[in-house]
Amino acid sequence: MAKNLTNPLKAALRKRMKDILKSLPSEIKERQSKAVTEKVLQSEAFRAAQRISIYLSTLMEVNTTYLLSECFRLEKHVFVPSYEGERMEMLRLRNLKEYNTLPLTKWKIRQPDIRDGRENALTNGHGIDLFLIPGVAFTRSGGRMGHGMGYFDTYLKRHQSIYPHKKVTLTALAFHEQIVDDHELPLEKHDVRIHYIITE
Repeated sequence: MAKNLTNPLKAALRKRMKDILKSLPSEIKERQSKAVTEKVLQSEAFRAAQRISIYLSTLMEVNTTYLLSECFRLEKHVFVPSYEGERMEMLRLRNLKEYNTLPLTKWKIRQPDIRDGRENALTNGHGIDLFLIPGVAFTRSGGRMGHGMGYFDTYLKRHQSIYPHKKVTLTALAFHEQIVDDHELPLEKHDVRIHYIITE
């Protein structure tokens, strides 16, 4: 799983991105997050999707809190990541009250417990229509680099194997500082390409 940690180009890019994001003022992150949120809400993929996977953001990512509340308001079915060891599942969240009572992980991310018996996107017979995906760096041509654990790449392949005929949209949310040229982000065969990357 952690094999891409050994790629020195990715390791260097991860470090550079972390430094850039740490030094980005919170008001700039907030402004860009609002602009990205508006673009997502106006997108055809979002409007058409009934079942949406959305990451619960950290301070280093585009803030998804407002998007989350809009999903609930529009009565979309919301699924959020839950990590256990090397496995990630997408579990259903029904409202903001549930979100606010979720425990915090060691990374300070709210996360439902895999053992809670929540609806699971891989076993509910429907899957996900739209994935809103985080990352560390992206290219305009759909390249994505995560944190090196392969959670999303592995999950997306599992989802596709269970729902092979489902039309799924993969959309990444990014600060424009996270966009790099193709030659700066070496993609490997296990890396899943993103359909859309939304920035300010």
